[in-house]
Amino acid sequence: MTRSVRDVMTAGVTAVRPQASLAEVARLMRDHDIGDVVVAHGNDVVGMVTDRDIVVRAVAEGVDPNAVPAESVCSGPVETVAPEDDVESAARMMRDFAVRRLPVMEDGIPVGIVALGDLSVVEDPGSVLADISSAEPNR
Repeated sequence: MTRSVRDVMTAGVTAVRPQASLAEVARLMRDHDIGDVVVAHGNDVVGMVTDRDIVVRAVAEGVDPNAVPAESVCSGPVETVAPEDDVESAARMMRDFAVRRLPVMEDGIPVGIVALGDLSVVEDPGSVLADISSAEPNR
């Protein structure tokens, strides 16, 4: 049976407006125990910011995270999938675009995130990536 993205995605999206400061983004990541935030203008996804983006594109460059907006370090444009897409298509898209996560869009609204780890838990549950992805987060 072919699984859909809806079966494996993490429902819900934490999003910020493009002008949100990186400090605000980092606090959201901490508070929601996540490593990525969608950057959106209304319902239009314009990019994604990961914890790595903040470190490599901002902190390592010595910029003030209170003065730098999310749009300046986010990756974009962003490829998206729909909840009814099959996981094989999502995996192929991740491979083709060299990304680890995809926003899930339904009726033009972001409704979730599907990550490489989500796919590994379902498709290769005995793998190291699946073990890491399903483990409790470090605190």
